Amino acid sequence: RRPPRRRPRRPPPQPPPVRAGGDEEGGDGSAAGGGVAGAVRASVREWRRQSRLVDKLNAEDHSLRCALQLKLGVARQLAGETFYFAYNLDFRGRAYPCSPHLSVVGDDLARGLLQYAEPRPVGEAGLRWLKVHAASLYGHDKLPLHERAEWVDAQLASGRIAAVASAPLDEENRAWLLGAENPFQLYAVACDLAAAHASADPAAHLSAIPVAQDGSCNGLQHYAALGRDEMGGRHVNLTPGERPADVYAGVLEVVKRKVAADAAEAEGEARELALQLDGRLVRKVVKQSVMTTVYGVTFVGMREQIERRLRELPELAAEVEAAAQPDRQYTRLASYLAKHTMSSLGEVFEPAMVAMEWLASCASAIGHEAGSPVEWTTPLGLPVVQPYHKPRRREIRTVLQRLTLSDMGTSDDEPVDVRRQVMGIPPNYVHSLDSSHMLMTASAAREAGIAFAAVHDSFWSHACDADALGALLRDQFVELHRPNLLQALLGEWRARHSCSLGRGAACEHFEGRAVRDVGDRDDDTRPRRCSQPGCARVRWDGRGGALQLPKRGNLDLDVVRQSPYFFS
Repeated sequence: RRPPRRRPRRPPPQPPPVRAGGDEEGGDGSAAGGGVAGAVRASVREWRRQSRLVDKLNAEDHSLRCALQLKLGVARQLAGETFYFAYNLDFRGRAYPCSPHLSVVGDDLARGLLQYAEPRPVGEAGLRWLKVHAASLYGHDKLPLHERAEWVDAQLASGRIAAVASAPLDEENRAWLLGAENPFQLYAVACDLAAAHASADPAAHLSAIPVAQDGSCNGLQHYAALGRDEMGGRHVNLTPGERPADVYAGVLEVVKRKVAADAAEAEGEARELALQLDGRLVRKVVKQSVMTTVYGVTFVGMREQIERRLRELPELAAEVEAAAQPDRQYTRLASYLAKHTMSSLGEVFEPAMVAMEWLASCASAIGHEAGSPVEWTTPLGLPVVQPYHKPRRREIRTVLQRLTLSDMGTSDDEPVDVRRQVMGIPPNYVHSLDSSHMLMTASAAREAGIAFAAVHDSFWSHACDADALGALLRDQFVELHRPNLLQALLGEWRARHSCSLGRGAACEHFEGRAVRDVGDRDDDTRPRRCSQPGCARVRWDGRGGALQLPKRGNLDLDVVRQSPYFFS
């Protein structure tokens, strides 16, 4: 066998030249004075930082190349074969293919390599959905459906799609593909569209391309439905609209207003940071933070997400990099924006944030007062238990040293980790709902004869079945949320965590003893564990009313059936 070629690596950066003349620069030649010694130390620190970055990028490239080769290897072995994916459900009911390399939950390349085994005639409606799918893959998913189809019609008329399908590595065609958000999937759709366009009857073309319909920030969709939140529902397309609502742009506008107000009226550091950011914020700065809010992102996590996006803004980067300490300045800017992003989310999605706080308060009460992990049953009847326990640590002394060993904290015999129980309940509960929605839709699609595949909140079908699948998934969402799910959840928790002697507040053990190490709380809100051994009761009427069920809004869920951009 021919030995593999060595992978070209990025060369390490060279330290910048240092100008001589310590006395002239800093007087005493010290780092504080800015002389030769200080300049050398600063240049070495910068060189080390850049070297670490280069090493990191090289390691990432190597990992990506290995993953790509594994996907292609599996695809070559299975090319032309009909095969099925075995699925595994995690503890929340979310479905994941067991295949580790090539599967529908993979990256753009993995999805671009997969097609249905049995092609079906595309039909007029299916041809329109193929065009919509192609435009979405390119990055035009925020356009109305008819404008996406018109954009693809223009690409077909200009011959671009046919050229890409026949010669994807041509310089212009390659540049067109690389300008897309999902180039591999787009190439597969381009080949299918080109074949259909070239045939005598495009509607009779046999297509095996999976056409995806994606939820619009699906976690917030579920929270808006839970709270019947009209304003939040408009932002995530639960209600009909002529154009798709953009939740990220909506939050960004609120953030922009706050930054502009600080730039005009604030004082001190807030005004300095606002002036540097005013007029430079774009949608991608807040997108990841908004997306991960329902999945339990912390302030530190949000700050890091925003900082990465700020470094990608050219005008801001040029100004910040010229500062004495650019990394520290980026962190200050990101902290300032993270604070405004969190408060803006509370304004745009107030009922959703209230519901998440209620879930966290209930989890805290169950963990502290009952000493139990949080459990619930999904609408499909799947029991869910959050597997977060404190790790067990053991110290082993040897002649040379002391070793501390700890398990993963998953044993049911260990005390629950209340902090992780609290942080995990908002994302895990909504994941149990989106998994129920997906499984309900899969069952209905099977009865309707639709070849169904899904990646959590992205539902796939043949192009000819896209309209039918769209109607099914909307019906199943409405049926899922028709009952008051939070009320049912509270009822389940009350039944599970009630007085073991059946006496309730009249029980002599009910008040119990105060739980320690729960922060600075007064006696009224401090959790108290029952003094009766084995009792897992929770004082549901205590804690200052924090465990009372949140109020619901007036959203009519049936309008979801008429919303074209709920999933699109």
